[in-house]
Formats: sequence, C-alpha cells, structure tokens
Amino acid sequence: MKLTVQDVMTRAVVTVGPETPFKEVAELLEGYHISAVPVVDSEGLLGIVSEADLLDRRGETAADVMSHPVQTIRPSASVAEAARLMHRRRVKRLPVTNTDGQLVGIVSRADVVMSFLRSDLAIASEIREEVLRATLAVDPNDVQVQVDEGVVTLKGRLETRSLVKIVARLTEAVPGVVAVHDELTFRLDDHDLKVGPPEGSLHLSAQEREGT
Repeated sequence: MKLTVQDVMTRAVVTVGPETPFKEVAELLEGYHISAVPVVDSEGLLGIVSEADLLDRRGETAADVMSHPVQTIRPSASVAEAARLMHRRRVKRLPVTNTDGQLVGIVSRADVVMSFLRSDLAIASEIREEVLRATLAVDPNDVQVQVDEGVVTLKGRLETRSLVKIVARLTEAVPGVVAVHDELTFRLDDHDLKVGPPEGSLHLSAQEREGT
C-alpha cells in the first residue's frame, strides 16, 4: 500500500500562539530539541517560526517573527510528493493540515528519509501488486521489475505508449524508489492518436439531433 504523509508525520506537534513571547518560543525550540514551531490560533495555521527566523528577525512575539504564508500538505498526500515539495520549496519540514486548515501534524525530512529505508524486495512487491495489478490491471508477469538499492529497472512490453508512461510515473511515486530506469516497450504508439468521427462525416448539433 502506498505510504502517505499521515503514515510518517509527527502528530503531537508543539505549537505556539501568535502572542507567544519571543523568548518563550526560543525556549520551546531548545527544550524540545526542535528547529521550528507552528503558530496557530482558533482559525488554524498562521505561520511557522524557525531557528533562522529567530536569528534573522526582531520582534516581541511569534507573530512578529514567523514566516507566512506557509507551504502545507494534506495527510493523504504521498510521501514521495512531500519529498518533492520539500526539495522544490527548499524547506526542512511541512505542516500537515486538513481541509479546514487545521494543523494535524508535521512531516520533516527525517520522516521522509525513513521511508527510503525499505528493502528492495518490499519495493518490488508494491510495484507488482499495487501499481501493476491493483491500479492498472496489468499482469505483473508482463513487466520485469528489478530493484537494486532503491533503483528500479522496468522491462517488458505493454500495449500502449501512454501506459508505459503511466507505469513509470506511478513507480517513481512508490516510497523507497530512488530512481526509475524505464526500458519498457509498447505495441501501439497512441501518442498522436485522435479519437473522433471519421474525416468528412456529418456533424449534427444537439438541436438538429433532437429534430431527427
């Protein structure tokens, strides 16, 4: 089963309010051995205060020094998505919020790294059973899945070019996958395939069809 953010996130999150004094925020970071703390109120997540914020900014309260708006992620997002988002945004952690904007956890780089410690056997099994069989209804015997230190090589022949791309993309999202070498081939190149009425055929409007 695909690993999601809610599977690896920290649920008991240390938080502060917008009026929490600067010194108290610093003491919390030191006391809990954490590098950042979310700022919340009754409406939800307002911002986040990191060690860098305390060093770079001056203010009396958490609201004065917090970074905002904050990049967040949903609990249902995949761990791979969280990893890509942290890399793209160059952040070390992502607050996890529900659809109401309420903080439900926090996921860090360390949490994501733990997901990459899966065995090659477990990774290969998920690709065959979850990606190929369950998600795409592809016979796992049609695809050779080789995993070496998290690097996946896919070989075999599938029906269409588009299906090959989908298999490769979903494989990349499997927790623990470091890279994918796509050596799959296809029987039909459906890349430029157009679906519609034959050229020169008669096109009727909805009104014309109703009148027939």
